[in-house]
Amino acid sequence: MRKFNIRKVLDGLTAGSSSASQQQQQQHPPGNREPEIQETLQSEHFQLCKTVRHGFPYQPSALAFDPVQKILAVGTQTGALRLFGRPGVECYCQHDSGAAVIQLQFLINEGALVSALADDTLHLWNLRQKRPAILHSLKFCRERITFCHLPFQSKWLYVGTERGNIHIVNVESFTLSGYVIMWNKAIELSSKSHPGPVVHISDNPMDEGKLLIGFESGTVVLWDLKSKKADYRYTYDEAIHSVAWHHEGKQFICSHSDGTLTIWNVRSPAKPVQTITPHGKQLKDGKKPEPCKPILKVEFKTTRSGEPFIILSGGLSYDTVGRRPCLTVMHGKSTAVLEMDYSIVDFLTLCETPYPNDFQEPYAVVVLLEKDLVLIDLAQNGYPIFENPYPLSIHESPVTCCEYFADCPVDLIPALYSVGVRQKRQGYSKKEWPINGGNWGLGAQSYSEIIITGHADGSIKFWDASAITLQVLYKLKTSKVFEKSRNKDDKPNTDIVDEDPYAIQIISWCPESRMLCIAGVSAHVIIYRFSKQEVITEVIPMLEVRLLYEINDVESPECEQAPPLPTPVGSANPQPIPPQSHPSTSSSSSDGLRDNVPCLKVKNSPLKQSPGYQTELVIQLVWVGGEPPQQITSLAINSSYGLVVFGNCNGIAMVDYLQKAVLLNLGTIELYGSNDPYRREPRSPRKSRQPSGGMLIVTSCMCGFSSLYCESVKKLRSSFLTGLCDISEGTVVPEDRCKSPTSGSSSPHNSDDEQKMNNFIEKVKIKSRKFSKMVASDIAKMSRKLSLPTDLKPDLDIKDNSFSRSRSSSVTSIDKESREAISALHFCETFTRKADSSPSPCLWVGTTLGTVLVIALNLPPGGEQRLLQPVIVSPSGTILRLKGAILRMAFLDSTGCLVPPAYESWKEHNVPEEKDEKEKLKKRRPVSVSPSSSQEISENQYAVICSEKQAKVISLPSQNCAFKQNITETSFVLRGDIVSLSNGICLACFCANGHIMTFSLPSLRPLLDVYYLPLTNMRIARTFCFTNNGQALYLVSPTEIQRLTYSQETCENLQEMLGELFTPVETPEAPNRGFFKGLFGGGAQSLDREELFGESSSGKASRSLAQHIPGPGGIEGVKGAASGVVGELARARLALDERGQKLGDLEERTAAMLSSADSFSKHAHELWWSLKADILK
Repeated sequence: MRKFNIRKVLDGLTAGSSSASQQQQQQHPPGNREPEIQETLQSEHFQLCKTVRHGFPYQPSALAFDPVQKILAVGTQTGALRLFGRPGVECYCQHDSGAAVIQLQFLINEGALVSALADDTLHLWNLRQKRPAILHSLKFCRERITFCHLPFQSKWLYVGTERGNIHIVNVESFTLSGYVIMWNKAIELSSKSHPGPVVHISDNPMDEGKLLIGFESGTVVLWDLKSKKADYRYTYDEAIHSVAWHHEGKQFICSHSDGTLTIWNVRSPAKPVQTITPHGKQLKDGKKPEPCKPILKVEFKTTRSGEPFIILSGGLSYDTVGRRPCLTVMHGKSTAVLEMDYSIVDFLTLCETPYPNDFQEPYAVVVLLEKDLVLIDLAQNGYPIFENPYPLSIHESPVTCCEYFADCPVDLIPALYSVGVRQKRQGYSKKEWPINGGNWGLGAQSYSEIIITGHADGSIKFWDASAITLQVLYKLKTSKVFEKSRNKDDKPNTDIVDEDPYAIQIISWCPESRMLCIAGVSAHVIIYRFSKQEVITEVIPMLEVRLLYEINDVESPECEQAPPLPTPVGSANPQPIPPQSHPSTSSSSSDGLRDNVPCLKVKNSPLKQSPGYQTELVIQLVWVGGEPPQQITSLAINSSYGLVVFGNCNGIAMVDYLQKAVLLNLGTIELYGSNDPYRREPRSPRKSRQPSGGMLIVTSCMCGFSSLYCESVKKLRSSFLTGLCDISEGTVVPEDRCKSPTSGSSSPHNSDDEQKMNNFIEKVKIKSRKFSKMVASDIAKMSRKLSLPTDLKPDLDIKDNSFSRSRSSSVTSIDKESREAISALHFCETFTRKADSSPSPCLWVGTTLGTVLVIALNLPPGGEQRLLQPVIVSPSGTILRLKGAILRMAFLDSTGCLVPPAYESWKEHNVPEEKDEKEKLKKRRPVSVSPSSSQEISENQYAVICSEKQAKVISLPSQNCAFKQNITETSFVLRGDIVSLSNGICLACFCANGHIMTFSLPSLRPLLDVYYLPLTNMRIARTFCFTNNGQALYLVSPTEIQRLTYSQETCENLQEMLGELFTPVETPEAPNRGFFKGLFGGGAQSLDREELFGESSSGKASRSLAQHIPGPGGIEGVKGAASGVVGELARARLALDERGQKLGDLEERTAAMLSSADSFSKHAHELWWSLKADILK
């Protein structure tokens, strides 16, 4: 046997720890050791789970209502189940199979629901717990389910099938009864054709023993359950879609495929009593009206005082082309046609009583539309609709982007609500929302949350998302500042997009200052300021930015590095750019190409702006040389600095929205200065685009030529750099202002130099053709490399990083681009250079090639000086590199706390200020001091940078890499956010492979890695976002928002926060039969279904017909889950009692065995002595 040596184990542990410390030293060199920060977040603080789902159920297919519990259920084509009670009480469930829900049936006032699915499965849901669970399932193997009916206060469910048969299911045990109604016994024996699927089942309101069965072909049968035969058969030439009883049980009404309604007397099966064509044109001479579209559903509801209601959907005339779907309400002699915005899926009439044999007294109709839920008040004239309190309007226009903010200022939600309440429509019903079942949960969250959604029509909605609820606060229409085309010929220059030119792409919001900035799909940026006062803007301030640079046909690189950038670019006071009130009139260049024209036209008439968000400035990118402006990929605003910055694949622009001036307008290449690792040149927009990475390969192949013309290109670049801050050529620019790179007056060299340059370029073109084959072969090799799967790609050097995907932060394009786009922007107050001794305002810029550049900002003093003196903008020369496109940046102080961007607190700008306030404003600098700037100079900061592939923590001002973490090798990060959680800071990431990960800061230690949701469509990538306190969300469908949490604390409190669907309510008393009805038997007749359908009388059903599947939450388990902690303790106590009882029994048996063993020993001893005595004798 081998001996175990504890010393070797200890030696191994020591060696392992020493190697780990060596790795830590490699990551964190001992010479530059940073002060250790105590991190509070651990893995046990994280747990991932879904919380709630908001929005309209996507692709609805079924509807049900419990009239006692006042709960509404909606099923969808994807197998989802949404339950609605009072506003704020909602629940989402999902069938595992994902099959469409074809019908729902409540067990009224029992806290249970039966769902019938398209895969011929029945499910019984228990609603007596906060998260409903399936108790039983029944899978039909040889029949297709078409219709279900569950009588009130009955446990026997009738199930109609496609073959025309009816089976009966016991909902308590979810087993089939042996009682079956076969189609061939139900129809006439002489009939030779199959009646078709069962489309309706209902029992006579006055006689439970009579079952009305409707077949699709037009046959209706009244079946006697006791005698097991048909009493009456009703035949009509047109197919049946639905049937409804009169509450007295003497008449029923059918809707047909030709747009007619037939009313039948039960005892007169020969022909209908009345035939109605609600929307048919009555022809003369007594002819039959023209056929109409099918009436898909009809309901027949009675009232004590007045005529009955006949409510139907469909049945419109065929000549009403283009008419919207309608719901028709017929009451007495009046007929009201209510037009709907979308197709009608189903509708239900809400009545005062759940008993079918009493006057129904309908008070509302709930209409489930394809994309909306409408509730109509039947008690008021004109049938107004109720104001819907549920957050079902998320998809009013398709959601294009989404942002999530937790722990907002406490006064923000009331402020938004106060301006949003004025936007509510009028004309709603004055009654309260009638679907008011359930109880609210206990809100454990004390912080406020706001969700902002951007939409395709240019609208922005602010939602109150506090305490896992959702309520719309305010809606902003950004398209109001633009002229709308009135005819097809007067189209705007929206060649960037085919439709939705106002769609929102990016939202940047400062909750503290309430400043809002949006970027639209037509390359436009709008800055909004919040105000509680109504204003009329005479002229909308506007700037046009020309963000595209070209050098005449020069795409060849140099052998030397580019010269450094010019002196800091600023908006000098003598040359401010006047804001434009309308786009430039210049619409084409000298060669006839569209030039200097924005995609949208800003209104030039006065604009009335209601309280709320009001336009501060409109910025538009313009066409250049026949090429439309590229869509904006990143955006940031800072209220303290008064600056907004945005970028795309061409470059970056910074605007001072206080002075309405452009401060910076650079191509991405020019941000590098002499430090560009790719040696690139700006290219002409008229050139054909190279394939992905092709321009860089050409660069590497043609470096041999560069030494021939270095001096000439230096002259050309110097002339180009003089035009870096150019904006629209349509504006009036002084002579000493920067000129366009294509402007002739901006070229400093004479005609001889130009001639030499042109000759030289021609020589370069001739020689470059000789290398075309070599370049093509290199491109083919590289493309073969890049087409391999990620895990099979050969290792590429640093320069090959340029071939990585070029994505924006919102993942609006996944196509590979040779141009480097701006993917992340972050204003901050930190160290811009290594030699800095104190932090200062700056802008950090991240690109799709993994580069981070820093731009220094020199701000004038506050007050009036801020509006008069220029803001100086200058590149700092600081460049950092990561692998993959940059997604997010943030900063920590020396203690590991998050350094928020500087901001200016909100104040009303439309109210005139007093003189004392103005004096205070002059003395006050608007830049709020960040926590780091108030610390000692010796203390440092940390920059946290997250890219598609990795994360780095950079120590400032030394710019040393303190920590690095490779997030993914085989996938890429879609969204990364630096968030606060449980008094700590972490990095949260969502990858395209479906993993959600969190890392501690600043050490980037992995804390959570859970496979949650793969990237199945761009909607998820565009809308997924994290926020503080462990919250996240994404658009799970075009109409629904799914919220989730990665906080252990929230997961533990979630059960208490959720609302309860089921509440104990007494069932209303049954209607009084009356003296004479009781005496002469005219009242409702009951049926002993147990005796009729039970196993003793009807026998067992065939086992091959259906398969019973126990649900994951059986009754005992569900009871325990519903009782929560008390149930857990009770079960534990019961288990202990049972164990103690068993131990007591065991002890008694052991004692008995001992006593029997003692007696056996005595008997054996006595026997031995007796035998020994006999031997001795």
